Amino acid sequence: MTTKCQTLIAFCIGMVLFVIAAPLMAEETDPRMTPLVRAVQRVQTSVVNIHTEKTTYPDEALFAGDKPRKVSGMGSGIIIDPRGYLVTNHHVINGVDLDSLQVTLHDGSMYHAEIVSYDSKHDLAVLKISASNSLEVMPLGTSSDLRLGESVIALGNPYGYKHTVTAGIVSSLSRDVEVNEHQTYENLIQTDTSINPGNSGGPLVNMLGEVIGINVAIRAGAQRIGFAIPIDDARVVIRKLLSIERLDHHAHGLISRDHKTGKQKEMIVEASRGPALKAGLQTGDVIVAVNNQTVLDAADFERLLLGKSIEEAFTVVVRRNNEKQELKLHLADSSSRKEDSGHQSADHNVVFQTPAVDDDPIWMTLGLRLIPTAVTSDRYRGGMKVLDVRKDSTASRNGIRSGDVLVGLHKWETVNYDNISYVLEHPQLQSFAPLRFFILRGQETRYGNLQLSPASPGANVSAHVATQTNIR
Repeated sequence: MTTKCQTLIAFCIGMVLFVIAAPLMAEETDPRMTPLVRAVQRVQTSVVNIHTEKTTYPDEALFAGDKPRKVSGMGSGIIIDPRGYLVTNHHVINGVDLDSLQVTLHDGSMYHAEIVSYDSKHDLAVLKISASNSLEVMPLGTSSDLRLGESVIALGNPYGYKHTVTAGIVSSLSRDVEVNEHQTYENLIQTDTSINPGNSGGPLVNMLGEVIGINVAIRAGAQRIGFAIPIDDARVVIRKLLSIERLDHHAHGLISRDHKTGKQKEMIVEASRGPALKAGLQTGDVIVAVNNQTVLDAADFERLLLGKSIEEAFTVVVRRNNEKQELKLHLADSSSRKEDSGHQSADHNVVFQTPAVDDDPIWMTLGLRLIPTAVTSDRYRGGMKVLDVRKDSTASRNGIRSGDVLVGLHKWETVNYDNISYVLEHPQLQSFAPLRFFILRGQETRYGNLQLSPASPGANVSAHVATQTNIR
């Protein structure tokens, strides 16, 4: 080959490489393409806006004659699963009208959302939308190696302004913040990034475009002081909120712990029983993947098994003694030894939701959707928190609202579903009419009467403050 031909070939190769590399070089030299911009571009499609409505009543009114009004609320959320699962703050969805819960994706598409589960103590909730396409999951970072002064970004929906980005630094770590007598946060990230109403539930992101916190609170009257739940703490709660044992009544038999240091994120097996033991999982195994999908922590593991059939065999890849092994895992049915979902879990902070259905006698008779809850009053052993009130129901006509706690019917306490069923199935139920009910609203006990047959919308039922301490 002549020198002239070699030169021509070299020139052509150089031109091809230049054409390929030119866009990359332009991006690297573009002063506007900063690490912050790249981080925002990486995560923005995984942030959602949440719109809610809550029915409110005048403070002094309770029963018929009230003039309820709708109050709109805004929040943000983070997509954690391509099937439409997302996480937000519990206070964003607490007490809202369930049919008003709407999620808007980054592309503007809107979907009705359902509450899957929540933990009020840690102020986290999991929602689910039925999106038409697979969704982009927020890249997961770690809060284990945060540094004071590190640059961070908050994304969300402050004051209803969609797709807003603010930036700042990590101001402090391990902050404990008492918001009120009912809500205290521990181990928060403090940042000077602007976190305003509507940002709640959105991500706090590092410069790599990874979520390292969930925006949660602002200090009233303070400037440039915001807080976020560390993502490592949040993921521990999310694992419980996605538990297949509670949501699907399936069991995998694994007891594990998460190990996160810098870029290293691992789910380590501490013990195996039942299905996991049969599959050959051993103490010390590191779960690498399930069905070719990467597992970074126990929340990932629960998420990947959620909604699956017990007939399906799962390929679990583990790292054992620095070698990878494939094991076959079959889930077991745990419904025979677990109570129905809708109850609180063994971790009494976590509540699992079930949708109201037409054949639910409580929903059909009273118009209430309820879950067991603890109460702060010493008078009562517990109660049933009102999640939803059916329009035009006897409960709605008589002023019961979402967020109230039903503590008694007739002369009996209502600590669980069985208590209510006992009253509604009582052979002398009609002789109780009208059915006296007792609710807690805040720290005050109130009572009224429920008509078990349709009542006129304008029925005049007065509100009272109860003085008795025993409802049994």
